[in-house]
Amino acid sequence: MRHPTTTPCVLFPDLFGKPLTATFDVPNASSDGGAVLLKAADRRLGLIGALTDSLRDPRQPGKVVHGLEELIAQRVYGIACGYPDANDGARLGDDPIHKLLLGRDPITGDALASQPTLSRFENAPSRGELLEMSDALFETVVERHARRLRGELRRITVDLDVTDDPTHGAQQLAFFNGHYGHWCYLPMVAFLTFNGEREQYLCAAVLRAGNAPTQRGTLPLLKRLLQRLQERFPGVRILVRLDGGYAEPELFECLDEVQVDYVVGMPKNAVLERHAALAMIEARRLAAERGETAHLYTESRYAAKTWERERRVVIKAEVTVHPGRDPKDNPRFVVTNLTRRPQRVYERVYCARGEIENRLKELHHGLQIDRTSCSRFLANQLRVLLTAAAYVLLQELRLKAAHTGWVRAQVSTLREQVLKLGVQVAVSVRRLVLHLPAAFPFRDDWQRLALALGARAG
Repeated sequence: MRHPTTTPCVLFPDLFGKPLTATFDVPNASSDGGAVLLKAADRRLGLIGALTDSLRDPRQPGKVVHGLEELIAQRVYGIACGYPDANDGARLGDDPIHKLLLGRDPITGDALASQPTLSRFENAPSRGELLEMSDALFETVVERHARRLRGELRRITVDLDVTDDPTHGAQQLAFFNGHYGHWCYLPMVAFLTFNGEREQYLCAAVLRAGNAPTQRGTLPLLKRLLQRLQERFPGVRILVRLDGGYAEPELFECLDEVQVDYVVGMPKNAVLERHAALAMIEARRLAAERGETAHLYTESRYAAKTWERERRVVIKAEVTVHPGRDPKDNPRFVVTNLTRRPQRVYERVYCARGEIENRLKELHHGLQIDRTSCSRFLANQLRVLLTAAAYVLLQELRLKAAHTGWVRAQVSTLREQVLKLGVQVAVSVRRLVLHLPAAFPFRDDWQRLALALGARAG
């Protein structure tokens, strides 16, 4: 056991009517009592085992103290609980709940892996192993929802987006990006939406260099995703939604070739603006009459010089009006092969992709996916994958929380109200007992969630 070197108690002599002493003397206690639900979620998914199977352990078996599955589990559970860095290993080494999550005796079990061990682990995987881990993450997510939906799956929507990951050191492939105004990486993430559900399920996360254009890496990733989805779900319609940064000839050729539906934003140019000219005249008239923002929808056929044929373009002719400012033209363009009315394509299909911004905020502010502080690029890619795995587990919690107040909770809320639960662990010959606070304000919802994850009422 590690022993604290700081004062174990503090005294407030005049804060209340009596002197108050705060003493850290409760044995076998943890502040992450609710994290056992992460273990229950992984039992349904099999995610940590799938990630482990993607790696080879070059260490001598007789000298291994912490197996690969333990190391992956320690990092994934730690990230989900709010410990995003390998340095946190020193803080969690003797935590009884985190030892329990790794299958160790919470009281007498050996301490968890230290920061040096975790750092060596993060720097060990090769590019090929990381690709296998990415495939395992995708296959685990797809298989989970295939079982859940069974024969009721009708449509899958694929969303891709890029976000910035600020860097602050000498990380490999970190570059200054003029658009974001700082040195960074540019991770690309992919989400799947099933039927008309609101949740977008993370299925892929790829770290990219800080100077990578939006399109770099898109086609290889998208081709892999679409091929596997079509093989796994023959006959199910697939829709791809992308913003204007992805629009390039090769993308449209690929989407047409694999015969999927798509709505892809298109940057404006002189030709497209000529197509929108009549609609913009009407939008300006409406804005002037009403004194407020006005927009209407139309469509045209369009082919850039590098395209092999014309495609349908939905046009949103918009004039924005703000008090104290001159009206401003704001035409928008979406390339699509859908046959629905222009307004429906734009508002009901294309604009729905904006929900991905909330998923990115969760990854950044809830799980700190930008904690890519390793020197080696591949080690940082592993960190991104481990963060993605933690997010998948939390999405499973949110899915099973359908009949609780957490059905639409952000992952940070799930951590604060579900996982961060004071507990004292008791171990006997026959069982483990987690002594949780009787006054826990979310007790009923926590019990419902536990039952949904396979627990039985006591």
